[in-house]
Amino acid sequence: MHQVSLKPPADYYDESIKDIDKEILKLLSERKQRTQNNPGFPHQSLLSTWAKDLQFEEAFLHSLFSTLFYEDEHKPIIEPKGFIKNIPVLKGIDSGDAFHTITLIKQYKNASVLNLASDYHSDVQEHPFYELMIKGSKTNYECQWRGGGGSDEHMNTSFVISPALPNQETGLTLVFKEYQDMPKRSKPDNTFELMY
Repeated sequence: MHQVSLKPPADYYDESIKDIDKEILKLLSERKQRTQNNPGFPHQSLLSTWAKDLQFEEAFLHSLFSTLFYEDEHKPIIEPKGFIKNIPVLKGIDSGDAFHTITLIKQYKNASVLNLASDYHSDVQEHPFYELMIKGSKTNYECQWRGGGGSDEHMNTSFVISPALPNQETGLTLVFKEYQDMPKRSKPDNTFELMY
């Protein structure tokens, strides 16, 4: 999946609404902060009421809130480049339903690739999805889910982390949030942490 260049649908912009557009963006930023970037999606009854009261088409409002819901998909995709080495980690934790293991981190010049192996205690009908966040550093790490695969009792999930993690353990906390669907639609079903 690669980012496409964005071409405006028109060459014209009415400068008289610039202050309104900036206020809309401020409100969107406040919306993200208030919901910790997990706003969910308005119920159909709300969309119908807003469409009627504010004279919009329901389909337009659905499209607008869908774009907001999938905002993370518009971030530039991090492609690891310049492989350096593998860093052995060998850490694991039992989260109740599964034992999760990180065996190594692949180190690149611009990013790190982390693979989370999850071995479930029983057959799983549908594997959960995971989100990764890193705590304990002044560096702001961008963690992108890259998918996964497996069998009934085993699942591998990959994440690309940018900038690259330190070459040695530094006390960072890797926080994994488990969701039953992606992107995140509700509070996580389970959260577990591993130290790096």
